[in-house]
Amino acid sequence: MKTIKGPGIFLAQFLGDTPPFDTLDEICKWSKSLGFKGIQIPSWATSYFDLQKAAESKTYADEIKGLVNSHGLEITELSTHLQGQLVAVNPAYDELFDAFAPPQVHKNPKARQEWAVQQLKYAAKASQNLGLNAHATFSGALLWPMVYPWPQRPSGVVETGFKELAKRWLPILDVFEDNGVDVCYEVHPGEDLHDGISFEMFLEKVNNHKRANLLYDPSHFVLQCLDYLEYIDIYHERIKMFHVKDAEFNPTGRQGVYGGYQNWIDRAGRFRSLGDGQVDFKSIFSKMAQYDFSGWAVMEWECALKHPEDGAKEGAVFIKDHIIRVTEKAFDDFAAAGSDEGFNRKLLGID
Repeated sequence: MKTIKGPGIFLAQFLGDTPPFDTLDEICKWSKSLGFKGIQIPSWATSYFDLQKAAESKTYADEIKGLVNSHGLEITELSTHLQGQLVAVNPAYDELFDAFAPPQVHKNPKARQEWAVQQLKYAAKASQNLGLNAHATFSGALLWPMVYPWPQRPSGVVETGFKELAKRWLPILDVFEDNGVDVCYEVHPGEDLHDGISFEMFLEKVNNHKRANLLYDPSHFVLQCLDYLEYIDIYHERIKMFHVKDAEFNPTGRQGVYGGYQNWIDRAGRFRSLGDGQVDFKSIFSKMAQYDFSGWAVMEWECALKHPEDGAKEGAVFIKDHIIRVTEKAFDDFAAAGSDEGFNRKLLGID
């Protein structure tokens, strides 16, 4: 068994224009001061990190890695959540998702998709240059407007959607294979890969590609009322990344899973700071240790109530206290009896 690495912090929700959140150097100092050991870098934050340059220049990648290491930190993974979203976009969301792309591809879905695909390919090479073996992203969604079948979905539309999604992702997965890096899809509402079954449907269409893997985040499963512990039992061989994020689901007579169009603070399902929600992290960390998860436990902070700096400070301690230092021996070794093949055969009555 391996001891999970951590605590790490996903920087996406902490980036800002004022110190200590305005430069990679400063946010590394801040992260280290709270007790984090690793940072997960959002690759769309160009003021912190140049994804294309990291892909094309090993020297630049080494400089970024050296800067992070100089603060006693490691880079856990890169993230292309926003770019991955743009690999597949239903026309209903074109204008909204233009905000995730540079201005030169706005109002041009084909150009935007080509840009996103190239970003993912850069991420594969940049990850290799940084010595990383896993990468975080979203799958994008062609079918999400039809997730609840009313009006009735046209016959074959789901099959068509997953065929197209696989067609777009297969060349990207092959580039990640060439660079020895796993693509870890964050299974998430709003994506065509939003639960176990939808991931299985996609996996079949990409021919069980070895680089098509999972980022495990239990918070999204709490809000879907999905068994997030059994999910680990089922998919542990494909879970290569771990976001430690808390959530709560408190349905009422007025609202449930869909939230009644309310803001996050007024929804039945809400993300919470670590320890403030309902996720059973003791059981999660136990299962991750049981299944020999060898990656990082990375805090993703999203909370409608608590200040992010307090959430980060508490989160570092929370993860540290939940990481299980795995044992190197069995608890009953003291009672072990010496044995050899002859003794075993005699014990079993075998001639």
